[in-house]
Amino acid sequence: MIAGQVRRPNGALLLVLLAAVLLAAVLLSFAVGPLKLPPADVLQAIAARFGLADPHTVSARDMGVVWQLRIPRALLGALVGASLAMAGVALQGLFGNPLADPGIVGVSQGASLGAVAAIVLGAGTLGAWLIPLTAFLGGAGATTLIYLLARPGRGEGTATLLLVGIAIGAACSAAVGFLTYIASESELQSLVFWQMGSLAHARWNDVAAVAPVFLVGLLALWRLATPLDMLALGERQARHIGLDVPRTRLLLVVFSALLVGAAVAFAGSIGFVGLVVPHLVRMLAGPGHRWLLPLSGVTGALLIVVADTAARTLDPPSEIPLGLFSAALGAPFFLWLVLHRRGRGAA
Repeated sequence: MIAGQVRRPNGALLLVLLAAVLLAAVLLSFAVGPLKLPPADVLQAIAARFGLADPHTVSARDMGVVWQLRIPRALLGALVGASLAMAGVALQGLFGNPLADPGIVGVSQGASLGAVAAIVLGAGTLGAWLIPLTAFLGGAGATTLIYLLARPGRGEGTATLLLVGIAIGAACSAAVGFLTYIASESELQSLVFWQMGSLAHARWNDVAAVAPVFLVGLLALWRLATPLDMLALGERQARHIGLDVPRTRLLLVVFSALLVGAAVAFAGSIGFVGLVVPHLVRMLAGPGHRWLLPLSGVTGALLIVVADTAARTLDPPSEIPLGLFSAALGAPFFLWLVLHRRGRGAA
């Protein structure tokens, strides 16, 4: 091995190990909560549903808790975590900046504005898909505006991206605040969900409705791994080696906004996942997007499943908002990252 070269673990092996840990965390989430169930009872409830065990040996209460509450919640949490983490990777590649994150640069706030507007203005009564659609449009609009104002290659660097993101996020937050002010009492209860993040309302209908959207976005970003590697060389160099840069930028904006919009529409605002997870994965597997994207997806899913399990376990029967966990983890990490980059003169 060349002196000074960093030896990194095999990407496929790391993916298998992380997937195994994720599976264990998901299974554990079925057992713990305000009502604790023995792992054997959980496995028996799962087996009974598939005809592998006698359903009469499982109580109706246990079947209801496992199948109607905890399994859809864990599945939705895994999809949300994977989406936010992979969207973070895509946005960092799009902006050419490792500090880009859906929550920091205003994309999540734009998606929240779209969803809140649909709730307060009564658009949610027009159909179940309208709130996710408006969340996607808000996220796409914020991403496009940020890119136009702080696109890579202008030489301003991290400071411009953060300032533009803060400004757009503040404008969206102000609009959300105004909509909250004019909201009715019943609407205010729903708005707390969007502002603090939660998976408490996850049901099978939500999972069935949003899973195709998540899967399309995740597969689309994974197929953009090679273009993201090419963009890392710089837009001019990427053009020279044959990349259609405008088309790639458009695809990254659309699918990143699709994933963030879907996550916000069904889980509310959960920040810093798209910042923390890609950096941790880069330390383990390196910057190549072929492994960075799927590994970030699995790690993001693991992070949200574990955080949600803690959120409904630490203070029963109440739930701690999921967004508080992500903020408590992400804010110190973000501060360390900014100071670390400034110490190296990167900002």
